[in-house]
Amino acid sequence: MAHRTRLAPSPTGALHLGNAQTFLVNWAMARQQGWRIVLRIEDLDGPRVKHGADRDAMELLAWLGIDWDQGPFYQSHNLAPYQDALRLLAARGLAYPCNCTRSEIEAASRSAPHADEHELCYPGTCRPAELTPISASDVDLDACGWRFRVEPGEQAFVDQFAGEQRIDLSKSVGDFQIWTKGGLPSYQLAVVVDDAGQGIDRIVRGNDLVTSTPRQQQIAAALGVEYSPQFWHLPLVRGEDGKRLAKRHGDTRLAHYRTLGVPAERVIGLLAEWCGIGPREPMTAEELSARFQIERMPAGDVTFLAADDAWLTQTS
Repeated sequence: MAHRTRLAPSPTGALHLGNAQTFLVNWAMARQQGWRIVLRIEDLDGPRVKHGADRDAMELLAWLGIDWDQGPFYQSHNLAPYQDALRLLAARGLAYPCNCTRSEIEAASRSAPHADEHELCYPGTCRPAELTPISASDVDLDACGWRFRVEPGEQAFVDQFAGEQRIDLSKSVGDFQIWTKGGLPSYQLAVVVDDAGQGIDRIVRGNDLVTSTPRQQQIAAALGVEYSPQFWHLPLVRGEDGKRLAKRHGDTRLAHYRTLGVPAERVIGLLAEWCGIGPREPMTAEELSARFQIERMPAGDVTFLAADDAWLTQTS
C-alpha cells in the first residue's frame, strides 16, 4: 500500500513564499517516492477563516504545478469525529474543561511567550489533581474550552530532516487546548483525528510545528488510534528582521506576484535555490522535483531579501 501525505492549507490568509516552499517540497517528495497526496482544507479557525481563501489556495497550488490525488476535504464539513474524540478523552479523564483567558494564564504563570511568540505555558489552574472521568452527557461542546492532560517527562522522536528531538511538554507548554470556547476542535486534536482517519503516514511541515509532534503523539496514544507517521520539519522563510514572513516584510503573497505577471517558473526557481538545488533559474515544479534532494536542503531558516523580490519582479 502506498504511503500517504497531505497538503493542508488553512484559509485564514493568503499563501506566501514560505507556504509555497513547504508545499512544493512536500509535493516533490511525494511524487519522487510514490506517496499519495491528500488535499485537506483546515478551516476550523473560526472568525479567522476568510471567504474564498480556500479556492484561492487551490488555484495558486495549481498555478505552481502542484496537484493532489484526493480531496479537497474540509474539516468543517463534519465535526462528529472530533466531538467523539473529545468525549472519549474526557471519559478517560484525559481532557478537562478550562475557560482561562490568556491574560489569566500569563498572570498565574508569570511566563513569557515561547519561540512561536503566541503560546504560554499553562500553569495547571483548572487541572484536576487526579484523573477525573467525565461522562459524554456532561461534555459541553459549545461554550466551554477543553485542555489535554499532558504526561510529564521528556518525549523523544526522530525527525527525518532535523534529527532526534527531545521535548518535555509539561515544561514547555503544559496542558494544551484541544477544544475552543467557540465549539470547535483545536488544531492539535483535529489533525490527529484527520491524519489517523485518512491514513496519513508521511508529514512534511514547517519547523515551527516541531513541538506539535509530541502533543499529537500523546493525543493519539490517549485515543488508542494508530498513529506513527514519519515527520520532516523544514526550515521557515523569514524576513530580514529574523521573524517569520508576514505583512511587515512587504507583499510576499503568491497572488501578488502572479498579478504582477511573474511566471510561476520564476517563483519556483527562487524556492529551488532555497532548497539547495543550485543557483536560481526559472524552472517548473516537475523540473524541481526531478532535481530535489532532501539531503541537500540547508538546515537553517531562509532569509527573504529585497534582492529576492527584485529578482522575481525583474522584467528582463
